[in-house]
Amino acid sequence: MKLFSRIKERIEAIRHNEDLKRKLYIIIFESDTPLGKLFDTCLIGCIIVSILIVILESMRSFPSYLTLTLRVLEYLFTAFFTFEYLVRIYCSPKPKKYIFSFFGIVDLLATLPFYLSLFLGGTRYLLVIRAFRLIRIFRVFKLFNFLKEGNLLLRSLRMSLPKIIVFFLFVLILVISMGTIMYMVEGNQPDTRFNNIPNGIYWAIVTMTTVGYGDITPVTPLGRLLSAVVMLIGYTIIAVPTGIVSATMVGEQRKRSQVKCPKCHQTGHEELAEYCKYCGTKLDSVDSKK
Repeated sequence: MKLFSRIKERIEAIRHNEDLKRKLYIIIFESDTPLGKLFDTCLIGCIIVSILIVILESMRSFPSYLTLTLRVLEYLFTAFFTFEYLVRIYCSPKPKKYIFSFFGIVDLLATLPFYLSLFLGGTRYLLVIRAFRLIRIFRVFKLFNFLKEGNLLLRSLRMSLPKIIVFFLFVLILVISMGTIMYMVEGNQPDTRFNNIPNGIYWAIVTMTTVGYGDITPVTPLGRLLSAVVMLIGYTIIAVPTGIVSATMVGEQRKRSQVKCPKCHQTGHEELAEYCKYCGTKLDSVDSKK
């Protein structure tokens, strides 16, 4: 009982050790310190090697005698990523915010397949377990956590999402309309593939995105004219989402460059800069200026 009580006290002391949390937070979430850079470098190496293991396991021609080695390495990487995930939750100032964030979900997906396979035993579940194990490829998204430009891109995509959704709905209405019209034009032709509206919508999507599989083609002059119109429309709208995100990224960069230092009042800071390049004072966030 005394040993159990000591262990419990030790665990409680670690849980409420704010100094330890702060040190771990600097190492894990910050990359400006030597220990932080070393941790990030080791983590990137583990991510890349673990992804290579997933790729090698999918190769049927891979030598069977190396299967055990790959399996042991996978166990080690799973243990490491699990420990990293738990430590991130432990030292995060807002654990729930991290858990439900993009990177928190990616970190969970990086460790989840192994533990799911433990609860799904039996030969009839082998295919399901294989599918779960393939989720490990999501570890590649963990690399985003080390790219400041990646954070800018994700932020721009998030801010552009309402405009992109409206544009997507417009395109969806357009392809449904074009597919229905093509069904009306080509549906009465002998041996036509436009024998229902879903096939017409499929054709409109393939044509508007300039993929052009050629498995469904119009034969009437009016149908070919409509096909040409859809192709031209596709060329004019295909770059719209890229333009929306690019404009948002440029706007975010401009906002950062216009932020004034609270001490020396200088502007023209680098993109994603957190400190003034002239006096070293911490800059206000862009969101706080809104």
